[in-house]
Amino acid sequence: MSSALILGFDPHAVPGMDGDAMRAILDKELARFGEHAIDVSVTLIAPDESAESTVVAALSERDWDVVVIGGGIRKPEPLLTFFEQVVNLVRQHAPGAAIAFNTSIGDSVEAARRWL
Repeated sequence: MSSALILGFDPHAVPGMDGDAMRAILDKELARFGEHAIDVSVTLIAPDESAESTVVAALSERDWDVVVIGGGIRKPEPLLTFFEQVVNLVRQHAPGAAIAFNTSIGDSVEAARRWL
C-alpha cells in the first residue's frame, strides 16, 4: 500500500479561519485516500516556532512515498520563507518521497496520486 503524508496548517491556529469547518473538509478528504488504497497521515502545524520540530517528527515516522504540502503553507506570499523551510525539511528528512502540492484540501488525493 502506498503512503502519503499531508502537511498543512492547523485550521484552529490560523486567525479568522473556521477551524471546525476546515477540519470537516479535511476529514472527508482523508476518507477518500482509503478509497484509493493509500495509507494517509496528516500533520497539522501552527505557523510558529513549533513548526519545524512537528514537521521533522512527522517526516521521520516512516518512509513516505509522497508528501503533500498544502496550499495554506505555500500560497500566501508572506509565508514564502516558511514554505521554503518546509520543502527543505521534506528533502532532508524524507529524501525518498515525492513532493506534491494540492490546490485546496479537497484535491489532496489527486495531488498524491500524481506521484504514486
